[in-house]
Amino acid sequence: MSKNDNFFDKVYEVARNIPYGRVTTYGAIAKYLGAATSARMVGWAMNASHYDDSVPAHRVVNRMGMLTGKHHFDGTNLMQQLLENEGITIKDSKINNFDSVFWEPS
Repeated sequence: MSKNDNFFDKVYEVARNIPYGRVTTYGAIAKYLGAATSARMVGWAMNASHYDDSVPAHRVVNRMGMLTGKHHFDGTNLMQQLLENEGITIKDSKINNFDSVFWEPS
């Protein structure tokens, strides 16, 4: 097991705790794990998680609430559809009222 695998597992553990109807950011997860400069690595972990249905990768967005990872999901708009199914409103690939649905890992 490489160091990345261990980090990815920690990222997945945090992501599994994101409540239904809420989102967090790559940076918030990285900061929570004590690796504040590793937001991009969190993104890589989310991209690699598509083989594990227990990781709600659709609930992880960039710091502005943009669905920057949407091209890693199957289908045309799957990430957006999954979030909208949880009651989150999105316009132009950006979460409306981002602050009200943001979840801080703690």
